[in-house]
Amino acid sequence: MLLARRLDERLVELYRKGYVKGTVTTGVGNEATAIGMAIPFRPGRDVAALLHRDLGSHLVWGATAYQLLCQYLANADSPTHGREGNVHHGDAANRRFPMISHLGQMLSLVVGATWAARRAEEPVFGLAVIGDGGASKGDFHESLNLASVHRAPVLFLIENNHYAFSTPTSAQYRCARLSDRAWGYGISGRTIDGTDVWAVYSAVCDILEAMASEPLPAILECMTLRLQGHAVYDKGEYVPADQMREFLERDPLPRARRQLLEVCGLRDGEIAQIEAAVEDEVREAVARAMAVGRPSPARQSWDVYDTAMPPPIQPVTVRKVKNGDAVRLALEHILAHCPEAFLAGLDVGVYGSAFKTCKGLVDRFGADRVIDMPISESGIMGFALGASQVGARPIVEFQFADFSTEAVTQLGLNAGTWYFRAGSPAPLLVRLPCGGGLTMGAFHSGEYEGLWSRFPGLKLLYPVTPQETFEALLAGFHDPNPCLVFEHKLLYWSKVGEIDFDGDLEAVWRARRYVEGEQVTVVAFGAMVHEAVAAAESFERAVEVWNPFVLQPMDLAPIIDSVRKTGRLLVVQESGATQGLGNHVIAWVVRHGGMTWKCRPRLLASPDVPVPFAPELETYYRPNASRIVAAIEQMLGEP
Repeated sequence: MLLARRLDERLVELYRKGYVKGTVTTGVGNEATAIGMAIPFRPGRDVAALLHRDLGSHLVWGATAYQLLCQYLANADSPTHGREGNVHHGDAANRRFPMISHLGQMLSLVVGATWAARRAEEPVFGLAVIGDGGASKGDFHESLNLASVHRAPVLFLIENNHYAFSTPTSAQYRCARLSDRAWGYGISGRTIDGTDVWAVYSAVCDILEAMASEPLPAILECMTLRLQGHAVYDKGEYVPADQMREFLERDPLPRARRQLLEVCGLRDGEIAQIEAAVEDEVREAVARAMAVGRPSPARQSWDVYDTAMPPPIQPVTVRKVKNGDAVRLALEHILAHCPEAFLAGLDVGVYGSAFKTCKGLVDRFGADRVIDMPISESGIMGFALGASQVGARPIVEFQFADFSTEAVTQLGLNAGTWYFRAGSPAPLLVRLPCGGGLTMGAFHSGEYEGLWSRFPGLKLLYPVTPQETFEALLAGFHDPNPCLVFEHKLLYWSKVGEIDFDGDLEAVWRARRYVEGEQVTVVAFGAMVHEAVAAAESFERAVEVWNPFVLQPMDLAPIIDSVRKTGRLLVVQESGATQGLGNHVIAWVVRHGGMTWKCRPRLLASPDVPVPFAPELETYYRPNASRIVAAIEQMLGEP
C-alpha cells in the first residue's frame, strides 16, 4: 500500500515537472481496496481487468515500480513500447488485461476468459473491477448477465469512491447499495468498508471459497475513497469541504499502519524499516527510469497484425453447394478439427441461426460449443476477445451485420488494437450476414464494410461464391488476428457452385477475377459482383470484373495492373457512395497506378440514404446489371 502511495506521489511530481506524459489519475485513498482484492488471486493463472486507480493491484500481480514508471514516462523501456496511454497497461500474456478508457468494456473479457479457461478444465477465477460510475454502463449489465447465465466464477468488484469524476453517486443510482443489483442476476452481493485492507482481503477470500464450491459470479462493493481529484488537472472543488475532511480522516494508510502495530504485533521500528525500504525502492526506480531514453520511431514495430501464417490444412472438395451450405460446411470443418473452437451468437443453436447457416451444428457438437447467447452484442464480442486470450478460438455470428454496430468499441477499438497495444494475438472469427435485396429495411440490410475498414488491426473478407465463402471462413478462423467475413444474405441460397479448396490458407488472401477483358476494369463488392458479371456478358471480351475479396488489408496490385491495361475503372458497390470502399479503391488506383486514363474513374453506388423497405424502393436503391451496362457504355463512348 505504501509503495503504491509513494509511486502515485512521485508520478504527480514528475507530471508537474513535464516528464510524465498524458495525465495522472492517482489511487490515493484506494490502496486498501486495490491491495486487498488482488492478494487472494493467483497472478498468471487467474484473470483480471483492473482500473486506473489500481496501481497497487498491478504491483501485487507482478508489475515492478520501474516498469510502471517507464509506462507513465512513455520511454524506450515502457512495457507497451510507448504505444499506450499511461494507465492502459497490463500483461495480457499473463491474463492481466490492459484496460481501455471505455468503462465497463473490460468486464466481459474477464467473463469470457474465465469461462473458456474453465471449459479447458483450469480451475481459475476472474477479477473484473469497475467503479461506481462505470456500474451505470450497459456493459456492466451485459457482463454480469453473461457470467451468471454461463456460470463463470468472476468477482465483479465495485470501487465506490462516491464520485464518477465530478458526478456524485446520488446522480448515478437510486438503490441503497450497488451490491443490491446482484439479486437480479441470481447471485450473491455484499458491501464492505473498502478502506480496511484486511476486511477486503477476507471478503475476497470468502467469495473465492464459495466460488470453488459453486462456480457463480458475485458482486463485492468496496466503499473506498478518492482523496484527490479525478486526475492531476482536477482540484476536486466539487467535493464539499466537510466531506473531504471526513475522507481524509479515513485514509487507509494510517489505518493499516495502526493495524500492523495493534493486531500484527510489529514494533514501530520494524514498520519504519519497511517504510524506509519502500522509499529506497521508489527512489532507485525513479532514478533508473529517468535515465532511459525516448522511444525511437525507426526501431518501433508499427505492425497492427500478427504476421504468423498457419500451415495448410487438408483439401476439401464438395459439389453443388450454395453459399449458405458453404458457411455450414466451413463451421463443421472448424468445429470438427479444432476442439478449442466454439460458435457463439443469437439463435445459432437449435434454431440454426436466422438464415439456417448453422443448422444441425448444435446436434453434432453440443450446446457448450454452439452457444445461444443472451442478446448482448457488445458483451458477446468482449466475451470472445477474452476467451481468445486463454487458448480458445471463438467464432461470433452477428444475426445481422447491422447489429454489429452495438459492438463498435469492443471489436474496433479493443480487439482491433489488441495486438498493437498488448503484443498478444487476438484470433477471432466474426461473421456478418449483410446486404439488401430481401426487403428487410434499414436496420437489417446494411453492409458496413466501410465502417469496419476504419479500424486498424481488423481483417475484412467479402466472398461471393461458395468456394470463396468456404475459403474465407477457414482462412479467417486460422488467422491470428480478428477477421470479419461479410456474408451477403441475398447470396446464401441463390446460386449453386463448387468447393475445391486445396488447403493453402495463405493463397486465400488475394483479389479474385471473374471475367477477362481489354477495355474496362469493373471492381465490385458482394452481390454486385454477380450484377457486374451479368453486365459484362453484353460486351464481348471488353469488360474485366474483379472483386478485391480482402477488403483489409487490401492488395490492389492486380487490379492496378488491370486498369493499366484497360485505361478505365468502374467501381460498383451496394453501400452508399460515401459509406463503402469504392472511393478508397479509386483514390488508391489513381495515386499508385501511374497509367494513362482513357476516361475518368466512376463510382456506381446506392444513394446515401438508409436502405428503404418497400420492394419497389429497394430495387430502385440498389445498383443492378442494367445500370452497370449504361455506365460502361458511357465510359466506352467518352473520347
